[in-house]
Amino acid sequence: MLIDFAGLKPVQAYEWMSSLIVPRPIAWVSTLDAEGRPNLAPFSFFQMITGKPPTLMVCPLMQRGGKLKDTVQNIAATGEFVVNLAGPAQAQLLNATSFPFEAGVSEFEACGVEAVTGTLVKAPRVQGAVASFECKLAQLQPYPKEDPSCHLVFGQVLAAHVDDALLGPGGVLDPGQVDLLFRMGGEWYGKTQSENNFTLPRPR
Repeated sequence: MLIDFAGLKPVQAYEWMSSLIVPRPIAWVSTLDAEGRPNLAPFSFFQMITGKPPTLMVCPLMQRGGKLKDTVQNIAATGEFVVNLAGPAQAQLLNATSFPFEAGVSEFEACGVEAVTGTLVKAPRVQGAVASFECKLAQLQPYPKEDPSCHLVFGQVLAAHVDDALLGPGGVLDPGQVDLLFRMGGEWYGKTQSENNFTLPRPR
């Protein structure tokens, strides 16, 4: 089957891509607005970019009518944010925070998510997250430049909070213990812990 994207509506292109480019990690992004009110929202268009400097990227889509997501507005105003990684046990809480609350409403409070004060940034992090990356804004740009449909948010990682249960001897992270919630297409979700996972050394 050949799919000519030139003939697709944006929503159709989104559905094909989001259902096939899987699994996608979920950035559960916590921010503060200019008045210091907390916000929490999940984004599955998310990935690490480089380790030098340690940088990740989150890509919030524009809302209908071209309105910016609260997350984008807050990051632009404060220059800080936290990317939290949720485990499967937090699936219901994470999904609840995707509701389109009015600006200024704290998803932490509305959805019963416990917040922890940030260490190097003012934005709070999620209590019980598998890991949380405290970030400062490195770059924020609309894409595409003409009639943007999203914003590319690059964050330089300042610090990470990691669940001690993931650490092996000598405090080294054990990848086999990391169990994260991830996004598939439509309403499908999954988790990284699976009996079908395997190791595969690179050829030398």
